[in-house]
Amino acid sequence: MSGATEMSRRRFTRLLAGATAGAVIALVTSSTAQLQIRREVLTLAAGGVSSLAELREADSLVDRLRRERTLRLTASEDDRLIPGRTHERFGQFHAGVPIFGAEITRQTARGVTVSLFGRLHLGIDIDTTAALSADEAVRTIERLGNLEPGGSTPPRLVVLPDRERAGVYRLVYEAQAFTGTQLMAYFIDATSGELVWSYDNLKTQQPALDCDQCTIGEGLGVKSDPKKMSVRTVGGAFLAHDQLRPADVFTFDMRGDLSRTIEVEAGTSPLFDADLATDTDNLWLDGASVDAHVGMGWTYNYLFTRFGRQGLNNQNVRMISLVHPVNRADLLTAPAEIVGLYYVNAFYCGVCGPDGAGVAVFGEGLPPNVLLGGQQYNYFSGALDIVAHELAHGLTDFTSALLPMDESGALNEAFSDIIGVGVEHYAEAFYRNGAGTADYLIGEDVVEPGGVRSLEDPPRFGDPDHYSLRFLGTEDNGGVHTNSLVATHAFYLAIEGGINRVSGLTVTGVGAANREQIEQIFYRAFTVLMTRDADFAAARVATIQAARDLYGIASAPEQAVTQAWTSVGVK
Repeated sequence: MSGATEMSRRRFTRLLAGATAGAVIALVTSSTAQLQIRREVLTLAAGGVSSLAELREADSLVDRLRRERTLRLTASEDDRLIPGRTHERFGQFHAGVPIFGAEITRQTARGVTVSLFGRLHLGIDIDTTAALSADEAVRTIERLGNLEPGGSTPPRLVVLPDRERAGVYRLVYEAQAFTGTQLMAYFIDATSGELVWSYDNLKTQQPALDCDQCTIGEGLGVKSDPKKMSVRTVGGAFLAHDQLRPADVFTFDMRGDLSRTIEVEAGTSPLFDADLATDTDNLWLDGASVDAHVGMGWTYNYLFTRFGRQGLNNQNVRMISLVHPVNRADLLTAPAEIVGLYYVNAFYCGVCGPDGAGVAVFGEGLPPNVLLGGQQYNYFSGALDIVAHELAHGLTDFTSALLPMDESGALNEAFSDIIGVGVEHYAEAFYRNGAGTADYLIGEDVVEPGGVRSLEDPPRFGDPDHYSLRFLGTEDNGGVHTNSLVATHAFYLAIEGGINRVSGLTVTGVGAANREQIEQIFYRAFTVLMTRDADFAAARVATIQAARDLYGIASAPEQAVTQAWTSVGVK
């Protein structure tokens, strides 16, 4: 190993981690004061992929539930590609209390319903009067997370469907708290005060000023590649603040101060101009800062140019990255959980930052003489696909908000990888005057040799390329990073075509020259049609519907998407 130090992998998890119409599920058990048993869960996937009768029946049910205020409109927007098409998103409520994860999306064309997706919980009669106060729930959360007072988001009452037992509901308080290495979502029983469920919601990979202060700097990235970046000049200094794009883009240098990093993430410490990555002569040599700043700009450009989207929330919310969250010199004394998150990882925290609007944090990597699993780990902002991957988690938060566990979590990670390879290809095509080549590796510019995931060849990194091989354990929130490859491999096959090694089925892709068609299909399905608790089957139906919306029934893109999902075992 040429004198390099080999670190053990034992305590590290995988890195960069990160429907059928009318289905009825019934369960009958005894109820308690905290639990309620219901008899029907209705999954809707009606539209161009199902019969007109099913669509009309589902639409009638949705309209009735709207009149009863069981369904409430949470978002509505006009389709930018199809004139007269409107997208609506509804949340489901019981007695005025939201049902966690329960959503419906509806597409209409000049007032006529075209498609419906989502899952409805019918027959709920649980009492929504909380015996526990919100303050008592907060104190429980502070104790669980070892938090200072005020360390969690304000709790809200929700009706929580049980993940393991169909038909079981609880009235709970939901709140989130950043603990330094985890963004925990807590669910506290509103009657007993006990912890019902929790999960880590951290997505790992990982006022305008006058523009006479704007300028363009030149710098070198992590791999010493020359780049240009939009910065702001103040008092002779140059700051990593991009004001040329409609969304303000900030890159902050934490200068290895982990305590300050955690305080900034938690929102307990403000950020100032002095915290921005800074250069004195506008010739930037800190590759981690350069690549993070440039990568966020490329991601914004890709989303706007390809999909007409104005930043992560479509309203040009600011974009923040933190680099150098820890000091490399502290590696050997740092706890394993700190190493696994702040050194050899990257992540997106959707409620972090002084304003709670989200931040992306890019790990420090390892010293050049330290290897992990025979690989070198450089600054994580050095991979454009990783930067885009993390920001895409923010995009998902503002759209489908896919829950970060099990199959919905795998789809969340899959969409981030799809955006990651899309941004990388977009940037390369720009540099080469449109002659970009497809790259279906994730993180190959940081983790050398090889990267961490391959959309083209998932088994290369031990990931499944077929639904039958998916991870079924509880680690990593149900294997969200590993299982994401089932969906991303379908994405790859829909573009490039090929034969799945497990099913032996051949996919006729649209071809590299038409990759934008598949990008548009997956973007539309994941941001417009799918709901928080979508599974792989729902993703199949939604992408087929999106293909029909955009390119027509029996079109080459629809056939490619259909064949791709079938080949990877999702039916």
